Formats: sequence, structure tokens, C-alpha cells
Amino acid sequence: MVKFFKKYVFLQALFLTIVMFLIGMYIGIAFEDKNLDNAQTFFSQSETSLMDIMALNDLLDSGKVSCDLLQQTNFDFANKIYHEAALLDDYEKSGRITDNFLYIHRKYDLLRTVLWMNAIKVKEQCNNSFSTVVYLYNYEVEDLIIKAEQTVWSKLLYELKQDEGENILLIPIARSDDFISLEALTNSLGITQYPVVIVNEEHVFYDITSIEEIKNSISRPE
Repeated sequence: MVKFFKKYVFLQALFLTIVMFLIGMYIGIAFEDKNLDNAQTFFSQSETSLMDIMALNDLLDSGKVSCDLLQQTNFDFANKIYHEAALLDDYEKSGRITDNFLYIHRKYDLLRTVLWMNAIKVKEQCNNSFSTVVYLYNYEVEDLIIKAEQTVWSKLLYELKQDEGENILLIPIARSDDFISLEALTNSLGITQYPVVIVNEEHVFYDITSIEEIKNSISRPE
């Protein structure tokens, strides 16, 4: 009788544990789905904005749009997706159950890649009126040393952006072998390892350096 009672208590506790676990999973998935919907909405708006910028870029040769306007729209867009990506990171930190956040993150990285390519074109047409600082890093990395290095780079580049303002277009991109366009561009620049910081497609920094050294490689408006 005692054994039966103990077995009954055990099964009851196990049943309650499973029920609570399933309820927790349901709540977690529902919360994640809400955040995913928000992220998808932000991305759709940013995707439309980028298409608008590229259409505006095509008007530059016709003289119907100024370099100042085109530069400002690129900076505004970069700031927009930077803050949206930061919000996406907050969503992920709140608890990622599925891989859907990873998929959205990759889409944002592709947007940034297109922004970088568009910025190169704008600089060529507008006489290098600003500098690009592109930070390529590994998104999901296990190596603690690389993680620490990327954390230092992120803080250093944030301070650089605060100092330089609209002299630089800061574009962080999580690299992916699946992005053919990004691979083609980095291969043309001779990039061999990550993380890496690329200034104006000319100056390449693999090792963490000082803000002043990076500033020395930035083009100044005349």
C-alpha cells in the first residue's frame, strides 16, 4: 500500500511537471511569435526604405537629386536598421525557442550588405563625401576569445561613431557564406579572417587597435 501511494505521488508530480512545462513552452512560443511579428514588420518597412534609396540613387546622374540628400538618406537608413537590429538582439536575449530570429537577423545582414554596396556607389558619384566603416563579425561563435574580441570591437566602433557622427557610415554585418554578394566583395578586398574592420574599402584592421588609428584612415570632407 505504501509503495502504491509513493508511486501515485510520483506519477502525480511527474504529470504536474509535464503540464507546467508545456504551459511554459506555450507561453514562451506565444511571446516569441509576438516579437517575431514585430521584427518582421520592422524588416518589411526597412526593405521598402532601401528600395526607395536605390531608386533615389538612380536619379543622381540625371541631376534631379543632390549628393547631400542621397548621403543623408543612406545615413538615416543605416541608423534605422542599426536600432532595429539592436531591438532584435533584445528579443533574442529574452529567450529564443526557434531559429526564426536567426533567419530575420540574416535578412538584416543582407540589407546591410546592399547598403554597403550602395554606399560605395554613392561615394564614387559624390567625390567621397563620407567614409564607410564596415565591421564584419561572426554571429554565432563558440570561441570565448573571439567573443571577447568582438565585444571590444563593438564598443570601440560605437565610440568611434559617437565621435565622428555623419563623417562615417558604420555598417556592422554578420558574415555568411550564403551571401554570394558579400563573399564576392570581401574576396575582392582580400579579406582572409573575421572579425575585421574595413575603412573605405582600403584600410583593413584585423587586430583591435586604437580609435585614433582608425580615425587616421577616415576621409575628411573638404
